[in-house]
Amino acid sequence: MRSWQGWNCERLMARYLSQKPDTTNPRILRPPQKCAVSFAEVFPRVWSLALAILWLAPAGAGQDLPQPFLTGEFRWEISEPVLSVRPQEGDQIFFSVKDPTVVWFGGRWHLFCTVRGRPRTHQIEYIRLTNWGEPPDTRPLLAITDGYYCAPQVFYYRPHRKWYLIYQTTDPSRKPALQPAFSTNERLEDPSGWSAPEFLYPSGPENVDRWIDFWIICDDTRAHLFFTSLDGRMWRAETSRENFPRGWSEPRVVLKADIFEAAHIYRLRGYEKYLAIVEAQRGSRRYYKAYLASALDGTWHPLADRWEKPFLGLENVRFRGKPWCHSFSHGELLRAGFDEYLEVDPHNLVMLFQGVSDQQMAGKSYGEIPWKLGLAKLVISKP
Repeated sequence: MRSWQGWNCERLMARYLSQKPDTTNPRILRPPQKCAVSFAEVFPRVWSLALAILWLAPAGAGQDLPQPFLTGEFRWEISEPVLSVRPQEGDQIFFSVKDPTVVWFGGRWHLFCTVRGRPRTHQIEYIRLTNWGEPPDTRPLLAITDGYYCAPQVFYYRPHRKWYLIYQTTDPSRKPALQPAFSTNERLEDPSGWSAPEFLYPSGPENVDRWIDFWIICDDTRAHLFFTSLDGRMWRAETSRENFPRGWSEPRVVLKADIFEAAHIYRLRGYEKYLAIVEAQRGSRRYYKAYLASALDGTWHPLADRWEKPFLGLENVRFRGKPWCHSFSHGELLRAGFDEYLEVDPHNLVMLFQGVSDQQMAGKSYGEIPWKLGLAKLVISKP
């Protein structure tokens, strides 16, 4: 049993270790003197405490951000396509697999993607696989609604102990008709477990005429909803974590730039920084821009926001095999977790994106473009 003297010593040592150095008072820089146990007895306890502090420190603590996040000069290595469109089913033709959202959970990748087709134009499919490029374990179409729905985002909301799927659907009685909605599920791997669609907003909002590609991320006190309006503006709304997924504020414009759609926001694990990646256009080609902020309700500063200096685009990639795409569109960064904080590791950044070549795009309506999914791995040069 631990002696009172040993316990008292441990308390004193812990108090000492928690003190902040003060050069004006050298006394508090010295270890406590009223310790009745030997150094040999104290050292293991101090060592254990030090290891615990290191273990609990966030990833990236004490490290500088990788150079691309300081200079905006990103370089990527592109895989061969890892997922193509699903085969035809009866009279239903499928043109593409796109808009991926993905988490690693239970030893597998769980993807939710838009599938474009005819006669039904927009659906969401669930894909589960262990290794990229291998055939999926399962690939059912979700049966959340018989109508239009697409552009999913998935995350686990810890306070509710439920998985949330955010997506866009339509209601002709609303203005705009396109609306952000959600479904919930207690078991991610159960495609039949998703609840019926519910709208984020009870009506409106009145100050938004057009919006698309809805994205939710949380900090410690609030949930934040981001979207674009296809006119160079990114918007943000918020609600408290207690009221989520209800109680959203009136959206406000938080970024004006040459941007288009698919605004996705992440927290850089280990840093007080948030990364926004937003899709842009140059002619018929698509690429990604990037912006940084110190808070989700803060100011977004350009990081890589030109065709010549993109976050991800034709100007800063090399292909492992034969080049297969000229456009890099609606993608998802592979996260370091699966919850509502949407953290990514800036030291090991990978993006799952939809890509297509100019030749495959030529002469087709947007809905018939044969998008495939590929992986982009950030190349970080050692100093």
